[in-house]
Amino acid sequence: MLTKRPATSSGRYLSLFERQRIASWHDRGASIREIARHVGRSPSTVSRELRRNARDWDEGYEPVMAHLRASERAKRPKVGKIESSRWLTREIQGKLAQHWSPEQIHLHLHRLHSGDPARTVCVETIYQALYRPTEGGLSRSLTRKLRTGRSLRRRQRRIDRRSPRFAAAMRTIHQRGQEVLDRQKPGHWEGDLIVGSRNQSAIGTLVERTSRFTVLVHIPDDKTAGTVTAGIVQAMRQIPRPMRRSLTWDRGTEMAEHDAITQATGLLIYFCDPASPWQRATNENTNGLLRQYFPKGTDLSIHSPADLRRVQRELNNRPRKSLNGRTPAEVFAALAADLTPDRCDDR
Repeated sequence: MLTKRPATSSGRYLSLFERQRIASWHDRGASIREIARHVGRSPSTVSRELRRNARDWDEGYEPVMAHLRASERAKRPKVGKIESSRWLTREIQGKLAQHWSPEQIHLHLHRLHSGDPARTVCVETIYQALYRPTEGGLSRSLTRKLRTGRSLRRRQRRIDRRSPRFAAAMRTIHQRGQEVLDRQKPGHWEGDLIVGSRNQSAIGTLVERTSRFTVLVHIPDDKTAGTVTAGIVQAMRQIPRPMRRSLTWDRGTEMAEHDAITQATGLLIYFCDPASPWQRATNENTNGLLRQYFPKGTDLSIHSPADLRRVQRELNNRPRKSLNGRTPAEVFAALAADLTPDRCDDR
């Protein structure tokens, strides 16, 4: 029989030192928000701590007693909320069997039973009951009813703790100038890869932010850094030099040789924040349009450079509402003509 491990201390929970600081600022008459700012916690955490651990004492909040009470509450084994309620177990299992997601179940219960805490449950509690047998309450076989169908839960990495993956120093998107943000000066691009079935094939997509002009990059063999770098360099050398100012990309490993792209084309490479595709909104929108030609789950390696040029021409010659009915090809040509007449590379 599986046994539950005792809870361990982590940064998620208040330490005795933090409780002592809360007591000190509380005794000075500081507000909840002031205390939270000094302790480095959210106001809701401080408010909940004082409400739970000061209500029974005439002398107010005492940090050592508060820490002891919190430790007692955290002891394991403990019967989970779902496991202790037959009604919740039956309700949640029934909805999961109908392919409801944990979030949908949470919203449903909260809407119908918002005044009854015993009949509401948060999303994470449902996931814990599904993926951690020691928590009990739900059958793990129900994980097959979830969207992912995973029997094991993937570990979620904190964005602010991810380690840099490139040897060369990266320029972040926050270092871009205002001229990029307001789209007034042309020559600033956004890029990404659209990938095919089993993540084995790819096509590079480059979109100029001002004109929405799209360039498709043929990546025939693989999507390693060397192949992607060669494809981008070859494609961008066909673009007039004044129209090659910067390129914004995500932090995929295919850009590990970004400094080589800069040296070969003059493009300054900027990287988005992790897991922030909205920072390349123009490119994301274009990739959505391209899926009409290159559906998800298909082998993209079957498309030749001629196929890509055909799709590129078709996309660039459609009128756009964002361009007041003009086409990306028209706007790009006009912008390029207004700049210094510097020709494409002849290499």
